[in-house]
Amino acid sequence: MKLVSLFDDFLKDTVNLNKTRIDLLEASIPALKSFVRASGWQPKVRTFVEQGSWAHETIIRPVDGKEFDADLLVVVDPVDGWTAAEYVESLGRAFSSSKTYEDKTKTCDYCVTITYAGDRRIDLAPCVVGRLWDGSMEVCNRKGSFERTEPVEYTDWMKERNAYSGNNSFRKVTRLVKYLRDIKQTFTCPSVLLTTLLGNEIQWFEKGNDEFADVPTTLKTLMGRLDDRLRIYSTRPTVTNPKLPSEDFSPLFGTDEQYSNFRTVIARYRKCIDEAHATEGRRESIKAWQKVFGTDFAKGDLVKAAAGLTENTGTSLVGRFLDSTAAHLGGIVDLVRDYGLSILPASFARPAHMQAPRWSSVSQPADIAVSAEWRSASHAEVGRPVAVGQLLRPQGGLYFRATLVDGTPVPPEYYVEWRITNTGAVAMSANAGRGGFEVSNKSKGRWETLLYRGIHMAEAFVVRRSDDLLVGVSKPFYVVIE
Repeated sequence: MKLVSLFDDFLKDTVNLNKTRIDLLEASIPALKSFVRASGWQPKVRTFVEQGSWAHETIIRPVDGKEFDADLLVVVDPVDGWTAAEYVESLGRAFSSSKTYEDKTKTCDYCVTITYAGDRRIDLAPCVVGRLWDGSMEVCNRKGSFERTEPVEYTDWMKERNAYSGNNSFRKVTRLVKYLRDIKQTFTCPSVLLTTLLGNEIQWFEKGNDEFADVPTTLKTLMGRLDDRLRIYSTRPTVTNPKLPSEDFSPLFGTDEQYSNFRTVIARYRKCIDEAHATEGRRESIKAWQKVFGTDFAKGDLVKAAAGLTENTGTSLVGRFLDSTAAHLGGIVDLVRDYGLSILPASFARPAHMQAPRWSSVSQPADIAVSAEWRSASHAEVGRPVAVGQLLRPQGGLYFRATLVDGTPVPPEYYVEWRITNTGAVAMSANAGRGGFEVSNKSKGRWETLLYRGIHMAEAFVVRRSDDLLVGVSKPFYVVIE
């Protein structure tokens, strides 16, 4: 099924950057423009041009809760004798010497990045106009030379593709595929390359075509066509900038192995999307789309359905699998898989065997962030990020880290203890149900193996060393083991 309204909700509630953050972004821009013009920076500023996902209206909400980024070109006249590096480095010095921006500034290869901690990053990239000929535009590579660019024309091309698809569906599908890339982390593909690949699959004569009737159908069409095209090329194909033929985006694929992986993964997602689009029955179709986008797709719809699922006795299905000892039956895992963590009652997070903190506490402990990474073994150096409530197999383990909410480490004058709580019949019988406090057993966090089917919790407590005062607490990080 197409489930058009559920795609609209998913975009609005999960994928799209929310209006509050867009408003914050747009509120920052006038101050940055004013600063550049008044800073004494030598190049004469002609104008500022939005570019990238912000200009294309394909910017998405970061899936990891971190900053989102936006690109702003600073269009300037050339300065005689200046190298490309001088434009970038001198703009960086102007910002870093400012009291307002000194702690927010980082000078990169092409731009100066201003970071508003925990919320947004704005990249200001010098763009020299008229150095080669009247109207020519070049961005500045700090480690190389001037590079031709056509940002306005590329944005117009993107808008043109969107008009051909109708109903703003090309923009929406681009956001969905970027979300898929970020949430699954199974392939890499920079946004400009991904946008170009998808846009190349829409032609002017297809305006009003049934293959672009709505968002899920456009997604099916474009992913199918992209898969068909990639099948032609066993090695990286040339992907020309549609408005600058001399620019080839194909190096952005990365290595041959990365391109091969991208090709394989697109084929796999194409198959899943085709199956979900063809699946009959609302609940079955939702579950098929969740295989593509995860359990945040249509979660509100399924929660409503779960609330109505009762036995003849009137006992809820959730209640049927729970009891007061937290030795719940394994079926609760299946319900959470199908309907999400929101179906769990509030009491689930505070089972009777969970120990209370032993420290005195400030009146309002600070929020602490917990992240987790799956690793094959405790000595493994690399792994993959895991989301709260993500369904996991009973193999390997999780490496938990606690940080302040802006991502900075817990200061050395504080220590972290972890409350690790098991639930589920198997875990409770195996070890009487863990619910106490543990010290960090890795240099910067806590390692826990994945053993018992159930829904378990990890919480971080930050305590001041000098007086054992509890100053920070995290929300439970739910670990769901099938």
